[in-house]
This record gives sequence, C-alpha cells and structure tokens, in this order.
Amino acid sequence: MDIIKILHCVETISSGGVEQTLLTVIRGLGKLNYEHKIICTKKSGAVAEDLEREGVELISIGTFKHPFDWKKHQKVLRVIRTFKPHIIHGAVFEGMTMASIGGFLGNVPVTILEETSDPQNRKFKANFLLKLFSIRADAFQAISNDVGNYLLMKTGVNSKSIKVIQNGVSIPEIISMEERNKLKTQLFIKDSDFIVGFVGRLFNNHKRFTDLLMAIKLVNLSRLKLLLIGDGIDKQLLTSEIKLLDISANVIHVGYQSNPHPYYDIMDVFCIPSSREGFGLVAAEAMMHSLPVIASKVGGLKDVVLDNETGFLLPPFSPQEIANKINILIENETLRKDMGEKGKVRALDNYSADRYVNEVEHLYLQLLQEKGVKFKS
Repeated sequence: MDIIKILHCVETISSGGVEQTLLTVIRGLGKLNYEHKIICTKKSGAVAEDLEREGVELISIGTFKHPFDWKKHQKVLRVIRTFKPHIIHGAVFEGMTMASIGGFLGNVPVTILEETSDPQNRKFKANFLLKLFSIRADAFQAISNDVGNYLLMKTGVNSKSIKVIQNGVSIPEIISMEERNKLKTQLFIKDSDFIVGFVGRLFNNHKRFTDLLMAIKLVNLSRLKLLLIGDGIDKQLLTSEIKLLDISANVIHVGYQSNPHPYYDIMDVFCIPSSREGFGLVAAEAMMHSLPVIASKVGGLKDVVLDNETGFLLPPFSPQEIANKINILIENETLRKDMGEKGKVRALDNYSADRYVNEVEHLYLQLLQEKGVKFKS
C-alpha cells in the first residue's frame, strides 16, 4: 500500500495537551505516507481549526451515555467501513473505548490504546474495562513511566503490551527583544517585575491554580506578577479567589492563547501545581524556553523536572512550599539561570517533537509489520 490510514479516536477536541500532541504527530508524520481521520465526541477551538487546516476530517459523534452506548459505536463503525483504516488509535477513556470496540467489530488490522492521564480516582469498573479492552489491543501506549506503572499495577495490563512514549513539544521560535518589550508593554509589565507563569485549563480540581494564587499572596511582593494563560470552567473561581486574596494588582490573566510561546519568553519562572498529571506538556514547553520549573511531584512531572537541577518538585496542595521556592528563585538569579539552561538541554534531549513523532511512527510500522500488513517503506 502507498498510504497508511490512521483513525484517531479521542474525547473532546479543544485546547488540551492530548489534542496538541495529536496535532504534533499529524504534522510530523507528513502527508505523503499517512492519511488521518479523527472521531471525537465534540470539537471546538483553535486546535480543531489547526487540525482541519492540515486536511484532517474531524467527525463529531456526541457524548457517550456509557461505554457501551451502541448508537455511538455504530457511528464509529460506519466511519471504519468507509475509511478502512490500517490502524485505529484511541486516547482518553472514551477514545480507548471507541478504538477497542470499533477495532474489533470493524476488523481493523492494528489497535492501539493510549492512556494520557494520571487517573488516581478512576473506579474499579473502569480499570476492569481497560484490562478487557487491552486483551485485543496490539499495544497500550503510556505517556510517562508513571502512567505505565499505573497500567501495570492498577489495571493489570500485560507488561509486554505497554509501550512508554513520553510526549514531545516543538522547539519554539525565538522572538526578538523588540517583540518581548512590545508584549510586556501591552500587559503593563515593568522591567523590574518578576514574572511567574502558568499555562493550563482553568479546572482547579486538576490544575490547582488556587494554590498558586495563595503562594503569590504569601510572597507578598508588589513587583511579583502571575501571568496566567488559559480558560475553562473555573474562570469565575479564578476571579473570586483573586478578589478574596486581594492580589488583583499581581495577576495578569490573558485567557487562552493558541500560541503561548511569546508569553513564555517574558516569564522568569514557570509553575505547574497540579494535583495529578499524566505527563505535564507545559513543563516541557517551559523548559524549552530556559525557564526553571516549580512543579508538583506527581505523575509524569516526576520524570520531566529534575528536582534541584531544572527546578523544584513539591508535594501537591502546598502553597507555602511554592511561595518558598519562588522566593529562592527571586533572590538567586544565578541559580535561576542555571536551572533554566539545564532544563533547556534536558528538554531538547528528551522531549522534542521530532523524537516523539519518530517513536510513534516506529510503533506504527512495527505493529503493521507484525500483522503482515504490506506497505512501501
């Protein structure tokens, strides 16, 4: 065959790390040897538009009432029968459900399931279903070592099928000093200000931005600014917490940005205080920008950030600890720059988009070969 057809199954296409990583894969694999379609429950936003600009059809089938919602699986099967994919690749629980059932009933040669989260509170029934789904899967991709251990220990997935492929991010374009100064002027940031950055969905149960707000309050420094990039269901909570803590003069919220890279370049430190994190894509992005990273010691972040080398790892739910580390980095410019430089080297060596795409492609080709699917190399 000349073209390898891949059907990707995910939940929502919006602005999260799963969709960003999928976009990275599709762009990296190119259009000469691969054709992609995406089935999702719903789609919206800039990443969906970027995927469609790449020539990828996004097929929205609606939200599942339960994992065995037959009407939804019938829609998946209709796509399989017309598209005839060689690989079906499901990510996120709903995506894995679609890929497992659709791959089996639609006789797709290769089925890949991908765990993209750190599901600490997933119920026994869901873990049991994943184990059942994994029996027919040709590979169970994990985005970090921690996620791989979860699949092995909590769901009982066969260790031979688990393939750890850590996420990758694109190497950012360097913006000029003039562009940086222009952006700082637009945001009313002074040269004397110290900028702590946060990028992520405003979903506090997961991202814990309220812990970071409390840390800013505890530092109690007028020139300290928190630059928040992101939007989400807890936007009102963000507004009320800022008011309650009386730190409106210290917080700059710019909402969702389809291209956050220029904003990284005006930060001094990056913080990701999540309660759980399958990988922590924004931590790798920040390191690409030579930023020291203060992160919760959870999930994939334990792999990405080297404690006391490229930043600090802290227990989750610890605003005082975050405040202490911010103070250390404010007071020690040499340490800050050293951590940032080491972080960039680590990100380039371990978390580049090219490395990630190459590993995913290798998995695709290996599984196709094992199944005897013929293709031109």
